[in-house]
Amino acid sequence: MKVVLWSAIGNLSAMKTSILEFDETATRQHSVLSLYSGAMGLDIGMHQTGRFRLLGCVEKVPAFCDTIRRNRDAGLLGQQPFEVFQADMSELDPGQLMADLGLKRGELDLLVGGPPCQTFSTTGKRATVQDPRGTQLWNFLRFIEALQPKAFLMENVRGLMSAALNHRPLHLRPDKGGSPLEEIEQPGSVIREFLRDLHDEYRVDCFEVNAVNYGAPQLRERAIFIGNRFQQVADFPEPTHGLDRPLVRDLFSNIEEEPASLKSFGTLGDALAGLREDAPVILDFSPRKKRYLAMVPPGGNWRSLPEEIARESMGKAFVAKGGRSGWWRRLSLDLPCPTIVTMPNHASTSLCHPTETRALTLRECARVQEFPDEWQFSGTPLEQYTQVGNAVPVRLGRVCGETAATLLDQIQTCDPGRVTTDAPPCRVVYLKSHVRTRQWFKQGQTFLWQDGDNNEHVKYSPSKTTRKVRPLGKGR
Repeated sequence: MKVVLWSAIGNLSAMKTSILEFDETATRQHSVLSLYSGAMGLDIGMHQTGRFRLLGCVEKVPAFCDTIRRNRDAGLLGQQPFEVFQADMSELDPGQLMADLGLKRGELDLLVGGPPCQTFSTTGKRATVQDPRGTQLWNFLRFIEALQPKAFLMENVRGLMSAALNHRPLHLRPDKGGSPLEEIEQPGSVIREFLRDLHDEYRVDCFEVNAVNYGAPQLRERAIFIGNRFQQVADFPEPTHGLDRPLVRDLFSNIEEEPASLKSFGTLGDALAGLREDAPVILDFSPRKKRYLAMVPPGGNWRSLPEEIARESMGKAFVAKGGRSGWWRRLSLDLPCPTIVTMPNHASTSLCHPTETRALTLRECARVQEFPDEWQFSGTPLEQYTQVGNAVPVRLGRVCGETAATLLDQIQTCDPGRVTTDAPPCRVVYLKSHVRTRQWFKQGQTFLWQDGDNNEHVKYSPSKTTRKVRPLGKGR
């Protein structure tokens, strides 16, 4: 049997080659249970690897469960049946779930899920665990402890990494004259507490990634946590895609972190190519919003409007210090799409079609998330958009699946009676998750992206840091 350790893998193509080196494990399917399944973007990606056998999934929202059953029954996740449990995770008994699936403690290969994440997002009010949704992180932990899977994979917003157990408002912080932050108010205290509650049963590696770096036509930052009971080191592939910018590559050819061999980023134009819709599902802009958006050229946003109109339309947001690039935003076909949201018709996070004054349709959003065209969504239009907007990009799900399969192959080849004790500490690996593809404004000048043009004056220089590792500590 040939064994190639994951730490030696440098990129996605190398990963695929190295998986094949496991002569006896390359075709073995690992059992997986999915929690907080939603529209199953993560599960579709994992299914595409051919390495997993889905036993069941748990989802609370009835319409979302209808989506899962509808596509399961259509054979879109293989012909092997799996159970769909419509249940609130906070009320579900892990023991009963195990009994229903015929699982014994420690038998499951992989537990996956993405607990509700809005409470940890930096775009929200950062209520963290004061919000009831924050406790879903500990519900996920409750199922880890009960099932004792060989490994788990948890997906969440990148903002979880800096979230505090107790969020102190900015105007009450030390730099504003407030008292020093307590431990529960320190950035990262949520994850430190989560790891402490895991005790030493699981080694955890966290990867800060962006789906666009792996070919997805969308900028979407995520945190991927991979833990295992055998103290094996998991790793995520290096980015395989980057900006297509020959001039910049020539100027910065000595920057090792941005190799010229990277493939070009996927674009919104790639995602929408060939799509035809006779009766699209759409949450569209109001007539008032369309009046402003009609003045914005492709690739523009509020900065393309005359100042008096921008002030009138944005209110207090016009004088805000940040977070305004989404206002009256019209997309570009030649760039990756911004993060797909659950309501693309909001003025401040608008996803306006590049050439038509309307929001992206449901199917267009699903294309950006790389759902198969035959994948159908149930529920009201808002429920359908919510499923798509909350989903893990399918391509990122596939990379997660390949990474998890490689880890489980490693576990399979080690002595089951011996747990490695000399593994490095739990860690956070930053993999160029913060990606900026274009400039909007600088030194009083508004930049307009022109699809089909070179646009080098609008693009950013290559990232100076593409990989950085730091400990994922449990200390108080």
